[in-house]
Amino acid sequence: QVQLVESGGGLVQAGGSLRLTCAATGRTFSSYAMGWFRQAPGKDREFVAAMDRAGGTTYHAPSVKGRFTMSRDNAKNTVYLQMNSLKPEDTAVYYCAGNRGAFVSTIQDTYNYWGQGTQVTVSS
Repeated sequence: QVQLVESGGGLVQAGGSLRLTCAATGRTFSSYAMGWFRQAPGKDREFVAAMDRAGGTTYHAPSVKGRFTMSRDNAKNTVYLQMNSLKPEDTAVYYCAGNRGAFVSTIQDTYNYWGQGTQVTVSS
């Protein structure tokens, strides 16, 4: 069992940066592929980025590629999402999620564990 807690959200101006952190409990964190998703007001939750359990393979959604970078530190049971050049359309609640599989997944239904989310608001 893994519990996930996100932090690092907040209010930032367009063009600014934030780093989200997802802290995981449990001794088997390194066994999980991890992902970041987001949900904007009135919209469905969407995929942002994912990383395999070893941290060797990462995939970012086209809408954030080149601006966002996902990373993980298995020794600290933590994943990160560095967000640069933020845009108002990045405003959303951001969730991290854990997948018991080994590989990168963009599909929400493949994730077994979810955090409660952290709000990111980008002003124009």
